Amino acid sequence: MKSPPVPLPAPRRAELVGALRRLLPRMEGVGQQGRALSFGIPALDLCLPQRGLVFGALHEIVPATEGDRPAAIGFLVALLGRMPAQGPVLLVAAPRGWTGSGRPYGRGLHQLGLDPARVLLVAAGGREQALGAMEDALRSGVPAAVAGAVDRLDLRASQRLQLAARETGIPLLLLRQGPRTEASVAMTRWRVGAAPAARDRFGLFARWRWRLQLERCRNGRTGAWVVEFDDAYRFSLAAAMADPALPRRAGAQSLARAG
Repeated sequence: MKSPPVPLPAPRRAELVGALRRLLPRMEGVGQQGRALSFGIPALDLCLPQRGLVFGALHEIVPATEGDRPAAIGFLVALLGRMPAQGPVLLVAAPRGWTGSGRPYGRGLHQLGLDPARVLLVAAGGREQALGAMEDALRSGVPAAVAGAVDRLDLRASQRLQLAARETGIPLLLLRQGPRTEASVAMTRWRVGAAPAARDRFGLFARWRWRLQLERCRNGRTGAWVVEFDDAYRFSLAAAMADPALPRRAGAQSLARAG
């Protein structure tokens, strides 16, 4: 049996806990605004328990291919930007967690709707320390959301994270190395691929697009969509997928072409 995650060194752990505690007074008396985060897309929300991304649970985001890793990170950040604004957002990464994608930076976060002023970035010394930092942050009850990036996650570690998230009602978004992943107890697993961006009539960038495959959903249904994300930080189905008059076969072909 594998050992539990190794906690951060005492000085780093004290620094993290101290930062979270300094934010606690401004949150007193403020509860979660809801138990699930709606995408605002009925076709997608209806597949999810409680009609949205359930809080107090572990959700995995996996790139469809190695080249889709930036797209998966962008989707993760877009979700974080839609979380209730009454608390900070904690980003934790092991040294190999953001491999090939650089590190998050303020302008990029802001473009996807996440205020950099809300973000606490923790650069852990290793995978076990990153897992320990996420667990500590969840159990503190302070962040609005916790997100992390690790190269590997065993079943026992996923159980500990899921339990910590459930106890405090805080959502945990975990970026996994793709395309293969180990078994876990995650409530949902999203496989994310890049899709050609929507363009305006001048051919300029208008909206982000992702190919989403909900390949695991406890107490819900799986599905696949091409979604857009606009400058008002709202999700919608890509135009070809949003027309209910399209035959089911044509919709599937549109999805394949978008890949």
